[in-house]
Amino acid sequence: MHVIATAGHVDHGKSTLVRALTGTDPDRLAEEQRRGLTIELGYAWTAWPGAGDVAFVDVPGHERFLTTMLAGVGPVPAALLVVAADDPWMPQSAEHLAALDALGVAHGVVAVTRSDLADPAPAMARAAGEVGRTSLIGAPVVAVSGRTGNGLDELRAALATMLARLPVPDPAADVRLWVDRRFTVRGAGTVVTGTLPAGTVRVGDTLSHGERTVRVRGVQALGRDAEAVSGTARVALNLTGDVGGIGRGTPLTTPAAWHHTEVVDVRLRGDDHDAGPPLSPQLHVGAADVAVRHRPLGDAADGIARLTLERPLPLRVGDRMVLRDPGRRALWRVDVLDPDPPRLRRRGASARRAAQLAGADGTPQLADELARRGLARRDRLRRIGVDPAAGDHLEAGPWLLSRALAATLAQRLPGLVEEHARAHPLDPDVPLTVLADRLRLPDPQLVAPLVRPPLQVVGGRVRSPGSGLPAAVAAAVDVVRGELATEPFAAPTADRLRELGLDDRALGAAERAGLLWRVAPGLVLLPGADRDAAARLARLEQPFTTSAARQELGTSRRVVLPLLDRLDRSGLTRRLADDRRQVAVPGVEG
Repeated sequence: MHVIATAGHVDHGKSTLVRALTGTDPDRLAEEQRRGLTIELGYAWTAWPGAGDVAFVDVPGHERFLTTMLAGVGPVPAALLVVAADDPWMPQSAEHLAALDALGVAHGVVAVTRSDLADPAPAMARAAGEVGRTSLIGAPVVAVSGRTGNGLDELRAALATMLARLPVPDPAADVRLWVDRRFTVRGAGTVVTGTLPAGTVRVGDTLSHGERTVRVRGVQALGRDAEAVSGTARVALNLTGDVGGIGRGTPLTTPAAWHHTEVVDVRLRGDDHDAGPPLSPQLHVGAADVAVRHRPLGDAADGIARLTLERPLPLRVGDRMVLRDPGRRALWRVDVLDPDPPRLRRRGASARRAAQLAGADGTPQLADELARRGLARRDRLRRIGVDPAAGDHLEAGPWLLSRALAATLAQRLPGLVEEHARAHPLDPDVPLTVLADRLRLPDPQLVAPLVRPPLQVVGGRVRSPGSGLPAAVAAAVDVVRGELATEPFAAPTADRLRELGLDDRALGAAERAGLLWRVAPGLVLLPGADRDAAARLARLEQPFTTSAARQELGTSRRVVLPLLDRLDRSGLTRRLADDRRQVAVPGVEG
């Protein structure tokens, strides 16, 4: 399906032309038909050979309904600009063309209507000149009469040619459907309509609006029920669930796929750079219009600004929007540069932010995002429209880290490790959590990729080869190791440890260094004593008693009881109901 939005001055024949092209009256309201004036968005559709199904969104042309007009054209990729041959170039024609240009609509056709009432040549020349200065440059201009039918075949052909050039949307894209109409159908409940620009909506899907969710109970396109519809398409959805608050401008989205934001950094372009937008203009995106607070970030001529929205909207890098000053009827094109910007807290932060975004054009680029952010979560990048593909960056769990930031942080690590070792001589290895805090990183996973030799990561800590035990502690530990080498299960007593000057902190440091194994508080053996003990106990008749284990290991109850408890917990032995045990690991003696 293709979707085309009309545009043009009031009473220039937009609805008449749509009716002539489709055979359907897009003015569905009695008030519209009585007054001959489109007030709400109208819809009509047809099928053309070679083009397939074509739906028209007919928008009001009166200046009082510009908000409704923008709601109709916002999500639509193509436009039919209607100009009357018997009228001069009118203000609403200019305003609608400016809106199409601001939204970046690059595919369209100009229809000069009422060509049976006046020579269309002057209007065609003027229209061609006007669109030639906008995103619709090169659009064909066709003279037509909706009343007599003259030129309709040429107009259909021009529209079909234009539609054939439209890019094909991705049916697997994340859904963002801006609701432009909501109503209730007896026996069905809540129904909403909108233009689906990309993605696919299926019966049974769950969609989000803010923090609420709804389920799609039914799907219609062009008046026909469907199991699934892919964009671009006009769709009607029968919804069930938390439908409260849904109305025109509500975005229905794929759950957890979009970043909903109240603050967005943008670039503004318009004809009124000197004055610029007011402090509180109106923002139009999709079918939504919201009040915003406008804050220039740098030189007004550069157009870099921060917008604070009255409510969160799902926005992505590269989204095109319109900013409107209702008082002066001025419009600005808005390109989304960053829908997830940092806070501006310090003096001069606005100017620095403007300089940071000076080269941004709204094209999602992973390298550019990481250069500005330093680091970002993969899922957050995806939600703002940036593909977290492979590139020249570091990856750590869900995080992506720029090479520049990684190099800066890696240079700081040796100093931080050395500083920690001086302050904690018995615990020189620095936990990753501590280093993450010192480096102001949000996740300890980000520290490990920064570690460079001779530093190394051991058991969740960063170790420096030169940060060994203090000399006195190392000497005492060597004594204990020598005694245990002769009698591996004759753990030194508390008195012996005190005699050597080994308290709990020193024993903990020795264990972290891989020199001792703490079986229990104040009880140490050599590393590997657990498997050695299990191997010896495997030689006993199974199951065995605690007394037999004590005799086999040549130790005391003070040692054997906590040792057997550790062997049970590690799965090397299994304790039975009668308090005997058996070795649980076959072949442990190997």
